[in-house]
Amino acid sequence: MTGSVVDSGGLLAVIDMQRVFAEPNSPWAVPRYAEAAAGVLRLLPAFGDRVVFTRFIAPAEPTGAWRPYYDQWPFALQPPSACLWELTDEFTLGRQDPARPLDAATFGKWTPELAERVGPGGRLVLAGVSTDCCVLSTALAAADAGVQVTVVADACAGVDDTTHLRALEVMRLYAPLIEVLEVDQLLKGDAR
Repeated sequence: MTGSVVDSGGLLAVIDMQRVFAEPNSPWAVPRYAEAAAGVLRLLPAFGDRVVFTRFIAPAEPTGAWRPYYDQWPFALQPPSACLWELTDEFTLGRQDPARPLDAATFGKWTPELAERVGPGGRLVLAGVSTDCCVLSTALAAADAGVQVTVVADACAGVDDTTHLRALEVMRLYAPLIEVLEVDQLLKGDAR
C-alpha cells in the first residue's frame, strides 16, 4: 500500500485504556499508563472517526483456563458496568463521539467486530495497554488474519519497562506483517 497508514484509511484501535490499568492502587496498574495515554491523545486527531476503543471485561462465568485465572484475580469478577472497567476520563470527558467501546473477555481484541471495522485488506494501528498482554495478543491475531499492523510503541505501556520492550521486540519479529513505530514517525508518515 502506498501512503501513510494515517492517510490510507487505517483504523486506530485503542486497547483497554481503563481505570483498572490506570489507578495506582489497582492490582493490574500499568506504571507508565499516563505516558501511553499521552501518546494516544496525540494520535486521536490524525485518525478522526477511524478510532475504536476496546475494553477488557470479566466474563459472567469464567470457563476453562479462565477459572484459575480469576481464582488468582477475584477482584476483577465484576460486571461490565463496574467502575474499574470504565475508560479513563481523558478518553470520555468532553469527547464529541464517545462511541461504545468494543468489549471482550479475552486478552486479544481481534474480534469479529474489530475485523469488520478494519475490513478486508485494511490496516490496523494499535496503541494502549498492556503491550505485553492485550496489545501483543491483538497484534498477532490481526497479523495472522492478513491485516497490516502498526504498533505505536510510545502510545503503549507494559506491566513494566522490561516486558514492554520484550513484547515490542517479539512483535518486530513478525515484520513485515507487524511494524513498530513511535508516535512522531507515524504522524510524519514513516509507516509502510
